[in-house]
Amino acid sequence: MRNFDNSRTVAAGAVASLLALGFMATSQAAKAADMEKCAGIVAAGKNDCGTPVSACAGTVKQDRDAHAWLLVPKGTCEKIAGGMVTTDPMNRHGGGVSK
Repeated sequence: MRNFDNSRTVAAGAVASLLALGFMATSQAAKAADMEKCAGIVAAGKNDCGTPVSACAGTVKQDRDAHAWLLVPKGTCEKIAGGMVTTDPMNRHGGGVSK
């Protein structure tokens, strides 16, 4: 009877772990859906990711670069002076910089 209880406990733990991972993944996707890329507001060296002219986060050389962006909650960007929502496909890890 003891082995059966241990197996049941292990199985219940495994199921709980899988459910927790599923909830975390869903939560991350929901958070990403509530965010937008806001360009033109970033301080030098503080961009979130690549741009058409820089490869990685933190590489923009000047304040308020028109290509540099930060993730902000949806609806926030339009409230910031100089902020513009960007959907440029080069605004990603690696950006548009050739290797």
